[in-house]
Amino acid sequence: QELKADREVVLAAVQQDGRALQFASEELRAEREVVLAAVQRNGSALKDASQELRADREVVLAAVKQKGGALQYVSWSSELRADREVVLAAVQQSGDALEHASRELRADREVVLAA
Repeated sequence: QELKADREVVLAAVQQDGRALQFASEELRAEREVVLAAVQRNGSALKDASQELRADREVVLAAVKQKGGALQYVSWSSELRADREVVLAAVQQSGDALEHASRELRADREVVLAA
């Protein structure tokens, strides 16, 4: 329990394997630097980030560049599923990410061709 809240331990763990974020304390899952390190190693770690960071453009962009499918973990309340750069990065990494984009971008010729 103590280690889950130890910033240094968690940061070292997520730098080795981004999925380790799931074992971090709630406070550390809301810490930008820790989450950014995790999603750069494994984009799917975005699912374990705080709601706020799942709507953070830099964090989401890093996640989808590593794993396009991470777009599915982006908060629906954010505008990022309709952000052309974010969605293009996601579909270029994984065409399947298209299903998690906004309706407008799913109908966008350039985005569809990139997928």
